[in-house]
Amino acid sequence: MVGSKDLPPSTVPFSTVFLHNQFCEKPQWPAPGTSLAGQTAIVTGCNTGLGFEAAMQLLELGLSRLVLAVRSTERGNAAADKMRLAHPRGQAFARRVEIQLPRIDIVILNAGLIKLAFATVESTGHEEQLQVNYLSTMFLAILLLPILKDKRPLGGAPSHLTIVNAALALAAKNQYKGCNPLIPAFDDPKLWLREETYNASKQLAHMFLWHLVDYVSADDVIVNLSDPAWCKGTDLTRDVEGAGMKLAVKAFGGLTGRPPRVGASCFVDAVVNKGKESHGCFLMSWKIHPFAAFLYTPEGKVVSRRVWEETLAEFEFAGVRQIVESMRA
Repeated sequence: MVGSKDLPPSTVPFSTVFLHNQFCEKPQWPAPGTSLAGQTAIVTGCNTGLGFEAAMQLLELGLSRLVLAVRSTERGNAAADKMRLAHPRGQAFARRVEIQLPRIDIVILNAGLIKLAFATVESTGHEEQLQVNYLSTMFLAILLLPILKDKRPLGGAPSHLTIVNAALALAAKNQYKGCNPLIPAFDDPKLWLREETYNASKQLAHMFLWHLVDYVSADDVIVNLSDPAWCKGTDLTRDVEGAGMKLAVKAFGGLTGRPPRVGASCFVDAVVNKGKESHGCFLMSWKIHPFAAFLYTPEGKVVSRRVWEETLAEFEFAGVRQIVESMRA
């Protein structure tokens, strides 16, 4: 089984990768007759954009139970109303996953934010892209792992955990690589770069997954990263300010962006079409792709280990190291 770690690093310029990814690849839709009847899925951030579209596609495949994990109850209920109209057999929300759900087959962690100015999250003090794109997402992923293992489908098939990522992780220039500790460097406004920090925050997930697969078996939970490419009609750039900038972003998306349905199909492909071969992999253009090239270098391996250790230390209050170790049992 050849995963992303086993592939040679890509030497293709990112401009070429972007053009091929955006315009040349074709969606891999689930085969006719594919049914998710009896299955349960959790999708975060699914009240709008790609998360909403991915949830709708799962329902179209006959998903029996869908949990909408959103920060706003009002917006979540509004999204659920739309889904109920399209799929009246869909079941209601389940708020407390471990207690109320007897079975979990699919989790899609759909979180992404691009900031054009430095900003921090008041409750944590971390730079906002670092918090949303990496820390919060990985924290939730770790907490869900033993639950997914315990509540996997009958018959022993593994659950699926897909984390939304981005091709721009391949373009990160690693301006934080010399910082020790590394994660707090993201919180320094003097080191913040508009054109780089988003890419770097997404590359952190490559580094974390590189090590996570040493603890999590594909027989228990299939964990992968999925890139939807640049898509039009999403809230990824919701914080863009200024009429001129908003118009430019909208025009760029209109000219180059994938339709949301096509972008979201990457997530559905990751949890429906892909199996154990995708465990620990970065999926781009509906295929297994190498991680960011930096990870394969001697320096990259040192930095990725530092990211792994610092991430576990960040969440030590929740006993995440013990959770990760427990997945080996």
